[in-house]
Amino acid sequence: MANDIKYKRVLLKVSGEALAGDAHRGLDFAVIGQVCQVIKRCVECGVQVGVVVGGGNFWRGLKDGAERMQRVRADHMGMLATVMNAMAVCDVLEQQGVPARVMTSIDMPRIAEPYVRDKAVRHLEKGRVVIFGCGTGNPYFSTDTGAVLKAVEIDADAILLAKNIDGVYSADPNKDPAAVKFDAISYDEVLARRLGVMDSTATSLAMDNHMPIVVFALKDPENIYRVVHGEAVGTVVSE
Repeated sequence: MANDIKYKRVLLKVSGEALAGDAHRGLDFAVIGQVCQVIKRCVECGVQVGVVVGGGNFWRGLKDGAERMQRVRADHMGMLATVMNAMAVCDVLEQQGVPARVMTSIDMPRIAEPYVRDKAVRHLEKGRVVIFGCGTGNPYFSTDTGAVLKAVEIDADAILLAKNIDGVYSADPNKDPAAVKFDAISYDEVLARRLGVMDSTATSLAMDNHMPIVVFALKDPENIYRVVHGEAVGTVVSE
């Protein structure tokens, strides 16, 4: 089984909204359970899995704070939202018998390990799933940028970008019926056409560090397993 694995160490990015399911707010443990079941199967066949979760199911600093709050404080609230999600995912994984650790970019040692690159890699090598909270630990940066940064730091083979859409399109397929889905596309084209796969900072960071991104729909969590085994799922963003 291990011989057919394409990506042996991955960074899975899951939005907070995806963890909320159809309610769009809070946590849907049925959805989280399905995602964790697939992560478990990946770990069992030898894949090392890091996870970055967004916080939009509780709070988005830029959107929810808007003009009502100072941006830095609003972004810090968003970081705390990601920690709540990380703790939930960790708990569900452990209930399913998967060893997991939460590491945060802002120290909060009473509830999570502080992020240390070498320690994170050791956890992965021992078969533990590492869930990274707080994004980059800095305001004005998205959790997408945090995901790319962590992927580069832990030497991941690819970023698995699980979204509510099944790949990268030439336009928003919900608004433009003529939108065309790409099987593969370059970072340069994503940036030039402003396709919104990730924000421009995250995309540029991936490009500068030659980190491939596989964009696919989380609606079927089985896609995670398919991607790590090299099946043609979604869109690959690379050089």
